[in-house]
Amino acid sequence: MTRFNDLIETRQQLRAVLPEPSELVTRKCLSALDRHCGQFIGRSPFMLLASADAQGNVDVSPKGDPEGFVKILDARTLAIPDRPGNHRADSMENILTNPKVGLIFLIPGKTETLRVSGTATITQDPALLDSMAIAGRSPKLAILVRVEEAFFHCSKCMIRSKLWQPEHWPDLEGLPRLAQTMVDAGNLELTENEMHRIVVNDERERLY
Repeated sequence: MTRFNDLIETRQQLRAVLPEPSELVTRKCLSALDRHCGQFIGRSPFMLLASADAQGNVDVSPKGDPEGFVKILDARTLAIPDRPGNHRADSMENILTNPKVGLIFLIPGKTETLRVSGTATITQDPALLDSMAIAGRSPKLAILVRVEEAFFHCSKCMIRSKLWQPEHWPDLEGLPRLAQTMVDAGNLELTENEMHRIVVNDERERLY
C-alpha cells in the first residue's frame, strides 16, 4: 500500500480539521421510523445493504425490486426479501456472526437518501415470505432489520455526481461486459460470448 504523511489517527486530529456537527444535524437522527421514512421506503426500488463479518471485513450488497419492496412491519422493523442470486449469500453469512447492518435507500430522481442502521436476523417465516411474492414466487429467506437509527442524508453527493441527470452520465464505451470480467477473474474455460449467454439467461429466468 502507498504510504502517506500526515495521517489522521485520533478523533482529536479529525475534529481539528472538521468541526463538531451542529445541533441541526445531530437532532435529525431517529431511533425509529417516522412517517417520512415510511413514505421514502415505500417509494424506493433500490437500496444498499452494508454488513461485516466477525473479523470486520465489510461487504456492501445492492438490492432492487419494485418500489416499496422492503416491507415496514412496524416503526422499528424492516423486512428485506432475498431474491434468487449467485448463492454467495455474503450479507447473510455476515449477519450470522455480526448482526450489525447499515442501509441506504435511494429513489431515482430524488437527491436525498435515507440511511438506516440496526441489527439484523434471517427468517424463513412462511407468512412473511408469501406476502413478498412476485410473479407467484416467494423468496426463500428474508432479512429482518431492527432499526436503531434512521436519518435523511442531504443532496450534496447527488448534486456533485449528477447521478440522476442522464445528459451527464459517463460514456460506457470500452467498459467490459460482466461476462468478460467473470471469464478473466476466474480464468474460465469459456468464451466471453458463452459466458454472456449464461448471464443473460440467468437474468431472464431467475429474477424471482
